[in-house]
Amino acid sequence: MSELVKSRRLGAVFEIALNRPDARNTINEAMQAELRQAFDRAEREYQQGARVVLLRGAGRVFSAGIDLNQFPALDEGLRDNLFPTTERYQALANQIERSSLPVICVLQGYCLGMALELALACDFRIAAERTKLGLPETRLGIIPDVGGTTRLVKLIGVARAKDLVLTGRHIDASAALDWGLLNAVYPKAELESGVAQLVESLVAAAPLAVGYAKRVINDIADNPRGLRIEAWAQAQLFRTADFQRAVEAMLSKQYPIDWAGK
Repeated sequence: MSELVKSRRLGAVFEIALNRPDARNTINEAMQAELRQAFDRAEREYQQGARVVLLRGAGRVFSAGIDLNQFPALDEGLRDNLFPTTERYQALANQIERSSLPVICVLQGYCLGMALELALACDFRIAAERTKLGLPETRLGIIPDVGGTTRLVKLIGVARAKDLVLTGRHIDASAALDWGLLNAVYPKAELESGVAQLVESLVAAAPLAVGYAKRVINDIADNPRGLRIEAWAQAQLFRTADFQRAVEAMLSKQYPIDWAGK
């Protein structure tokens, strides 16, 4: 495995870290493939006594979301058939959600777009103060399509999900905690001790009971229909001039866009 994703076993904890700090840990095709390999390894470590997965980002930022630099290179055939790409990223989020181990996402700096969608697939989200969270896809002319609408609605409700998704705005960790989007928020200096407390609580519970309880809760909140609707809507939007214009504007630092002035 290359250095885009680092993983290691620390006693009962299996740690997975996004490792593109110079690019704010933005997620590209290679990173998503390596994340899938890392979570495959987590399943093997579960058989060897691992009890918890920590998902975090190297550096000061968890992740600013998908890497926009890969979009201009997409060929026309892919634009006309986005479903295989969407399915790959949805499969990653589903893999995280279905992991045999409880997964704690440790957030700091920014958690935006696809990064938040992956965080939503985790069982717990713990953040440092001043972390910013958001789903800015509508500002790019697209929508969240990796569970960002489906899981968000079930977690925080329709009204608040519409607030985040339709506006594309960021919210701070305090608001996210009030909304139920985060499980806990700590001052940056206390973040790791807060995470350690949650790990200790999970390790103190019987591992088979934790695994079965997670599976039962996930099955009650089953997501497949919502994910299919996300993929369908995104396939339509991905071919629009709005999306192409938004990507070009953001990459050239001419963002935000005056949509009314097109």
